[in-house]
Amino acid sequence: MEAELAALAASGATTLVGLMVSESWERVRNGVARILRRRASGDAAADEELQAAGDELEAARAAGDTHTPEVVRARLRHRLEEAFQADPGAAGELARLLSELAPDASRGFVSLVSGGVNHGPAFHGSHIHGDITFHVPPPPNRPVRPDQVPVMTTPYSNRTTELAVLDGASDIRPGRAPSVNVDVLDGLPGVGKTAMAWRWAELARERFPDGQLYVDFAALRDQVTPLTGPGGDVSEALAMCLRALPGGDIGMPPTLVERTNQFRSRTAGLRILLVLDDVNQPGQVRSLIPKGPGSAVLATSRIRLGELAMQDGARLISVVPLDAHGGLELLKDRCGREAVEAEPQAARRLVDLCGGLPVALQVVAARLVTDPSLGMAALAAELEDEAGRLAGLALDGEESSVSAVLGPAYRLLPPEAARLYRLLGWLPFGVFDAGVAAAAADTDTRSAKRALGVLTKVSLLEATSDGRYRMNDLVRLHARERACEDEPGTEQAALTERVCRHYLVLTAFADRALRAERLRIADLSDLLRGVDDPFAAAGGPSPLEWLDTERSAVLAVLRTAARHELHTLVWQLAEAFAVLFLYHRYLGTWRESLELGIEAARAAAGAGTPGQRTQAMAGEARLRSLASRPLLDLGEKGMAREHLDRAVVLAEETGDLALQASVQEFLGRWLDAEDPHRAVAAYQRSLELNERAGNTRGAALATFFLGCAHDARGDHAEALTLLRRAQRELEHREEPDVRMASRVRAAIGVALGHLGDTEAGIRELQTAARDLGEVAKGMQYEAQVLERLADLAHEAGGRTELVRDSLGRAADIHQTLGNHYRARDLWRRLEDFGH
Repeated sequence: MEAELAALAASGATTLVGLMVSESWERVRNGVARILRRRASGDAAADEELQAAGDELEAARAAGDTHTPEVVRARLRHRLEEAFQADPGAAGELARLLSELAPDASRGFVSLVSGGVNHGPAFHGSHIHGDITFHVPPPPNRPVRPDQVPVMTTPYSNRTTELAVLDGASDIRPGRAPSVNVDVLDGLPGVGKTAMAWRWAELARERFPDGQLYVDFAALRDQVTPLTGPGGDVSEALAMCLRALPGGDIGMPPTLVERTNQFRSRTAGLRILLVLDDVNQPGQVRSLIPKGPGSAVLATSRIRLGELAMQDGARLISVVPLDAHGGLELLKDRCGREAVEAEPQAARRLVDLCGGLPVALQVVAARLVTDPSLGMAALAAELEDEAGRLAGLALDGEESSVSAVLGPAYRLLPPEAARLYRLLGWLPFGVFDAGVAAAAADTDTRSAKRALGVLTKVSLLEATSDGRYRMNDLVRLHARERACEDEPGTEQAALTERVCRHYLVLTAFADRALRAERLRIADLSDLLRGVDDPFAAAGGPSPLEWLDTERSAVLAVLRTAARHELHTLVWQLAEAFAVLFLYHRYLGTWRESLELGIEAARAAAGAGTPGQRTQAMAGEARLRSLASRPLLDLGEKGMAREHLDRAVVLAEETGDLALQASVQEFLGRWLDAEDPHRAVAAYQRSLELNERAGNTRGAALATFFLGCAHDARGDHAEALTLLRRAQRELEHREEPDVRMASRVRAAIGVALGHLGDTEAGIRELQTAARDLGEVAKGMQYEAQVLERLADLAHEAGGRTELVRDSLGRAADIHQTLGNHYRARDLWRRLEDFGH
């Protein structure tokens, strides 16, 4: 809105508020209502609004209330501005209306050159619709309307959601008294808080007709000296703002309290915006909250200023790193849409490598723009190397942009938090809980939580909704950089050992919670003795959910521990971790974790005491036999057989009968598809070894697989006998194995189908699918049973709906587990049934 129109609205509102409590009001009320109707929803809205305003003023006068008239004046001023924007002719109508009443109301308020009335100083110089020309000359020495927020010099196309939130807060709606809004944008350094504040100030310029003030507290902090005393930056900020407001330097008070009071007095009749950049104390915001209704304060801070929210009603808005879309938009703004669309995958990878931080993306864009020979794919390849990524996010001869923005925040940390920050940089993952942080810092959980709270408050960490913490990838690289500089050379290996042992304890507890009775090679009794089991506690976490959530972290720990040659810890963790994949078949992760464990066990078998070497050899045999399972599912039968042949030799060298029996069972699984007769022999050998070892559960499992092998080679009656025996042994154990018993029941259903009892077979398979859905929902075993059910139902004929339902559920499970080839095969079968 032009300054003259804003001035007319302000002066008009002042005059009308005075008229509302005078006898002259009835003469002008209809005319004012007519003006307001130009932007109101209907005739009644304007009349009711003016009636309510008059009632408020009467009540305020009776109570001696001096604040309410200011609120009403600000609200009316806003309504008039809306009317002028809707129809500029409303300005001329208001000017004529007020000129008629000027002698009774506000002499000197307005002079209409074209209207033939002249009371007081003339309005001239700007043309308004209706052939009225007016101008409000500023009083002598009055400062110009302040407009201090720095200008945006680059395109800005992000943060639309956050900007809309700010818009909603500053909107003044009919029937609601305008208030002073206080918003604080917080987030880690370099995330774009300042740019967002500048952008909103640019968009909201017309909402604040009395101007915009700007204070950079980072610059003020650099100017503060010990002689300035506490609050020196706030006192100087107030002086800066007072100089920009009407009155200027006249009567500038010397103390902070007096300047605060004068600031409130001078802003009482104004609607202004204050942008306060890089605040770190609530008092820096609180002292600079203007008094004028409709004004606003927008602050940025690296710190979460919860006190402002609790005591001052401020809204805290977290500014997070850009997502893929936002990062690509920034690159398009800086490099051009054509450049990004020419290399879309590389551009997306650059956004990922920059962690969504605008400060890093801007450097990436600058390098691309200033070096025509450098393409996005080449730059992405350069930044893939974590060791050189921070250096790559710098222009020639300059400090890394990330290090530059994070350095000041790091230097201000207290010692305990600074040390934890450094050590967290050595973690091979960016999301962790307080227990992991405590292990990393070799401290107790309470101390770790205290330091984590400090890091979270200054936005170097983000607290997640599940009680964990997230460190941005680039922040983690900066923390690692500081750790390499400031920590002893041996500390990284020591930290890796502590964190690996922490995960081994928890994974071992989760393994035992899922199946207490299972073959395990590693003797962890000393490690677990006296340690609280979180999965056994009332209300404790689900062991399977915990393993699933932490699987990426465990794999990262295995990789890092292997590099540091922590051989025993690696193979023991790999063995315990394998329990997850008996439920959720993440084949790639399973294979890699076992391969890391195999190499570690092989290395451990060459060192230590004779007992330790034997246990490591047994561990290698166990892990090699386990590795055959994901390799078979991945179609790598040759490699699976190599592992099994080596496992047979190692198991026999250890003399461990239970281990030998287990290896023979895995060998039989490999032989099932290649040579059913030899598979029977392997399972028979496994059964005999388990019985000699007194391993009743192992014997039951061997009986189950032996029955399946007999069924596969056509001995259906013998198979049924063996399967029913295995079912009884698994169901009537001290710890019933419902999952394996359900798998046996499914095999019984298949055998019954082979014997011609199709309906009985379908019933057994349906029961097995139901039971597995309760104890192992979403596992590959449930999918396998559903496939067998579909096959038998198809053979029976007339069961199309059962076939469709079973195939569809099985396909969904395989798809979720990442077995996309099997899922596609089942979906093709579904098409044959008109799905």
